[in-house]
Amino acid sequence: MNTILVPVDFSDISGAVLTQAAAAGHAFGAKLWLIHVALPEPEFIGHAPDTPVMRDQLAARYRKEHCALQALAEGLRKDGLDATALLLQGPTVETILREARKLKAELLVMGSHGHGAIYRALVGSVSEGVLRGSSCPVLIIPAAAGKS
Repeated sequence: MNTILVPVDFSDISGAVLTQAAAAGHAFGAKLWLIHVALPEPEFIGHAPDTPVMRDQLAARYRKEHCALQALAEGLRKDGLDATALLLQGPTVETILREARKLKAELLVMGSHGHGAIYRALVGSVSEGVLRGSSCPVLIIPAAAGKS
């Protein structure tokens, strides 16, 4: 196994996801690709999405997410792993699946938030969408793992 893709959303489960991804990386001698899919730029009715204030706010948010993701990758490198961080933008499930294909990932390690059936019916589940669309194994870390 050469490549493990690790989608990170900075939620409570992220630490447990990184722990499991690091263990797999060490076990298989694999490169870890950490990705964070940033929310698409909002489009407000009656407001241009590219006003200077909105651009500044988005840039600050992306900069913060980028720095946080780079810090996670640096921690993994200090642990002896080959880790690269990428901040991407787009629809979450589709972006994760596209990046997995592009990087020829052989394993995805990601968290599940454990939302209930009503939430999944109305909003959907990223982990469920990735499971359905992935051509490689997906290791789902349950929400309870992030609470221990």
